[in-house]
Amino acid sequence: MKYIKQIAISFGCAFVLVSNAFSQGAANYPDKPIKIIVSFTAGGTTDILAREVANQMSIRWKVPVIVENKPGAAGNLGTEIVGRAAPDGYLLLANSIGPISINPTLFGNLAVNPQKALQPVALLGDVPNILVVPASSGVKTWKEFQAYTKSNSGNLNYGSTGIGTTAHLISFLFSQKTGIEATHIPYKGAEATRDLVAGRLQFMFATAPSVIPLIKAGQLNAIAVSSKKRISAMPDLPTLNELGVDIATGAWFGLFAPAGTNSAIVKKLNETVVSILEEPVIRQKLLGLGADPVLMNVQEFTKFVRGDFALWAPIVKASGAKPE
Repeated sequence: MKYIKQIAISFGCAFVLVSNAFSQGAANYPDKPIKIIVSFTAGGTTDILAREVANQMSIRWKVPVIVENKPGAAGNLGTEIVGRAAPDGYLLLANSIGPISINPTLFGNLAVNPQKALQPVALLGDVPNILVVPASSGVKTWKEFQAYTKSNSGNLNYGSTGIGTTAHLISFLFSQKTGIEATHIPYKGAEATRDLVAGRLQFMFATAPSVIPLIKAGQLNAIAVSSKKRISAMPDLPTLNELGVDIATGAWFGLFAPAGTNSAIVKKLNETVVSILEEPVIRQKLLGLGADPVLMNVQEFTKFVRGDFALWAPIVKASGAKPE
């Protein structure tokens, strides 16, 4: 009995030591550079939001916060890198709705399932998609777009940042609801926007932050926005619903850590990101880009991620989308 009691005391002491070590690690976090992996190429919305947050984190914490782009496999490459990483809070992932909510259904046999291998940290932004066309097309209004697509039926190409991404699925729904015949050309990331500007694509649904600068620069023309309501960055731009097309959805972007990361570190990361998004200057900057900085704690964001996966799974199956 005395031996058993001694074992219990030893176990209890060990537990306290481990708990104290975890607490101390969280209290000292971060004490070295942090790297944020972005699953897409530079210039896209994920990259834009990640770099804005990383810069502010670095200023606050006085440690380098480095953003590294790891595009490939429809966002799965970056997801796998972080999903397999040590859960110490020093390798994070900035990702979007596609790899997190859509790809587990689209691919089915992922090496790393983001719903299991990642810990949701913070929502970076809720972003609508804008229907855009090359400025060189001369198309500026919904009526002109309808006339253009009708006269060029069968010779239309639309781009996306990859098969099964929201840009692809919204375009698929759009084509179904409007009767437009167009061929989907998938890209790895922001290259799709560059080909659209060059006129090699005829239209595309792209996230607001990635195309608003190009719209303002006169390189792209905006036709409509996919959100439920108009966006403050472009208040004169009608929604698809206003134009009679029953689509009201967009994209979201978030920060993730490997599953098993110390909850105190995850909480610290979340609170820092939320405080960054609360800053008036940052908030106005993101709104100006077309991104709505929605504030959620860790529990709220985790619930949101799980619910979004359940929402998109049947839509992906109905679309018949298959990875290349």
